[in-house]
Amino acid sequence: MARMAHRDSKFEFDRRGVLFVLSSPSGAGKSTIARKLLEREPGMGVSVSATTRPMREGEEDGREYHFVTTEKFKELAARHEFLEWAHVFNYRYGTPREPVKKMLAAGQDVLFDVDWQGAQQLFQLEGGDVVRVFIVPPSLAELEKRLRDRATDSEDVIQYRMKRAERELSHWDGYDYVVVNDDLDACFEKVHTILKAEREKRSRKPGLIGFVRERQEEAIEMGLATR
Repeated sequence: MARMAHRDSKFEFDRRGVLFVLSSPSGAGKSTIARKLLEREPGMGVSVSATTRPMREGEEDGREYHFVTTEKFKELAARHEFLEWAHVFNYRYGTPREPVKKMLAAGQDVLFDVDWQGAQQLFQLEGGDVVRVFIVPPSLAELEKRLRDRATDSEDVIQYRMKRAERELSHWDGYDYVVVNDDLDACFEKVHTILKAEREKRSRKPGLIGFVRERQEEAIEMGLATR
């Protein structure tokens, strides 16, 4: 669990950070929504995964991913240096433990871009501090169109991604929220609203206890308290 607290500005309530998980089938808009969320919430931390897949044009090591060899990945996993890891599209992806723990210690919310396996592992480890959001396309036909329109994958890869999408959709009930991305801006606003609402949960604000007790004492002093 996140032990250090973020403080709300007006009343200085302690608040535990949110581990905010976004998942979706490839092409459903997860990466774009994650980018927009970080633009809207510049103080939010982001978990940069390690991966064994090759670096793509325009990517930078340590920005999109930490690019490592399969041997190095296995070594890190054996030392339990990942919060979660999984095989995705014949490559390995994992969340380094130490950077996330440092962000939590600083009281930051942390954004995760992981698949259903990673979301499940994070929830098992961190419990109530994890909020899981699954983004789905309006139809599989629309998803296939988006994959073809971005023109980055071969036909074999597109078919593989479509088959994997069907499997990923079967895990929809392992998430706290499911949002349909039929309109990118509207979908993003829903995701942002979920984050803001989760921050306001009573269970995330241990500092509220003292505040409410002070109000109760105030009521007694004013002769308003009832038994």
